[in-house]
Amino acid sequence: MKKILNLYSYSLTYPALLIYFVFFVVPVGAGLAMAFTDWNLQNLLQPKFNGLDNFKIIVDDARFIKSLWNTLVFAFFTTVFKVMFGLLLALALVQKLKLRSLYRSIFFFPAMLSVVVIGVIFTSVFQMGGLFDQLLNVFGIQAEINWLGQGSTAMLVIILTEIWQWSGVIMIIFIAGLMGIPTDYYEAARIDGASWWGRFKHITFPLLAPAFTISVTISLVGGLKVFAIVYVLTNGGPGFSTQVLSTYIFQAFTNGLLGRSSAMGLVLTVLVTSFTLVLNYFLRRREIEM
Repeated sequence: MKKILNLYSYSLTYPALLIYFVFFVVPVGAGLAMAFTDWNLQNLLQPKFNGLDNFKIIVDDARFIKSLWNTLVFAFFTTVFKVMFGLLLALALVQKLKLRSLYRSIFFFPAMLSVVVIGVIFTSVFQMGGLFDQLLNVFGIQAEINWLGQGSTAMLVIILTEIWQWSGVIMIIFIAGLMGIPTDYYEAARIDGASWWGRFKHITFPLLAPAFTISVTISLVGGLKVFAIVYVLTNGGPGFSTQVLSTYIFQAFTNGLLGRSSAMGLVLTVLVTSFTLVLNYFLRRREIEM
């Protein structure tokens, strides 16, 4: 009876394993193999192995280097400010406020919006003579700028949009971490005469280390893999000023450079994995067991 039960239990995993194999393992394996071929629309059915040629081409590609730089800049600034604003919001909304739940919902709401909806909203806000220009005019700043139409400001708008959308998610993570800190620590610190900054520095900040690890990791990974918000707002333009790795890979794929786009996808995968492993190694060393 026990043998039959064990066999039946394991057999329940077969459909899930099959789906995982077909829709994850096979595509990943195929993409890895095709990164070392000259696969394109001209030889769609007969790709040939070309070694590291694809990687040599993309390393010498100025547009690829530019998209890599844009990706790193985007990931760095969005990670820093999402974590910073998320922490400030969490510290404010963990207090006993009358409308605390409502405020939390308001700040979390942008994360539930479709990227397309956000794109429409921010495109209208930052167009020439749009809401943002009108707001500047109220403060006496005469501005008629197409914020998404020039390279010097387009990336800034995209970064601000990303921060606005996802800071609420980071806020929720920090609120969960703050609520897990025993109040006894703060009471003991108050008795000892510790200031607000002292309590934050020696109690809150160290015990929020696990929340910092999660927040920084998901923010950084999301920043390195960014695609939708760039595609919707600028599609990498104007010119090539906001192109990131994911949008450049997509353009290469749609242009029929299948092997080369696979190579760029492999570079992006290695980049994301490396940053994640290194970051988690250093952040987890700072975590304190409660």
